Amino acid sequence: MKKLLKEAAWPAAVFLAVLALWQGACTVFRIPPYVLPSPPQVFATVVERHANLVAAFRITAVEAVGGYLMSIVVGVLVALVFAQSPVVRRSLFPYTILLQTVPIVAVAPLILMWFKSGASSVMLVAFIICVFPIIANTTQGLISVPRNLVDLFAMANASRASQLLKLRLPHALPSLFVGLRISAGLSVIGAITGELFASSNAVGEGGLGYSITYANSQLQTDYLFALVITTSVMGCLFFFTVTGLEWLCLRHWHESAMKVDAD
Repeated sequence: MKKLLKEAAWPAAVFLAVLALWQGACTVFRIPPYVLPSPPQVFATVVERHANLVAAFRITAVEAVGGYLMSIVVGVLVALVFAQSPVVRRSLFPYTILLQTVPIVAVAPLILMWFKSGASSVMLVAFIICVFPIIANTTQGLISVPRNLVDLFAMANASRASQLLKLRLPHALPSLFVGLRISAGLSVIGAITGELFASSNAVGEGGLGYSITYANSQLQTDYLFALVITTSVMGCLFFFTVTGLEWLCLRHWHESAMKVDAD
């Protein structure tokens, strides 16, 4: 516990230093609040409008989780197909790269036109952003099994299904979790981006992305900062949740999690 507090002291000190510099810049340079509100102003806005922030947080979280879960299911299934067939992998893997390189701001209006506005369209945008890291990392883990272990299973006349379940999937778990950690943060970005184009504009039904657009159009910079902080909190919650699951799954046998325990 003491070591944990000691490690947390440095990030906390940096955070306090940033707040002090922020407050000092606002005071010394007399920056107008609509350009850069001071930390107390942002904190007051968070307290004052916490109900709106919580409501928007809930909507965006559902959309981000929905897109994230879809990307996990599809990403793992595609990776399994790629790992079992080198021909399929060589034929289709370049298209997964193409999917990742297409600007989502160009795809989002098409999704809005085809599927109309709403949570399902936002989830689809989040899915498109999240799926590639899962496919790439899981595929790499599945095809990177040491050759001597594959030969050992072959000598025991293990079936392909047995090799997959008892050898390749466990070996791919660390790589899978790398993709999951990357996509955890991307899911929030995808949901926010989707809401900028495809979310509902009805009062009380818009998430953080819609609220960011509204606050920007009204020059409510303090509220805009509060929304950015809320979005960051969501991204951190997603990331640390996946990190905790990774530790639970790997802590008894993989070096990365065992090293954390040893430290």
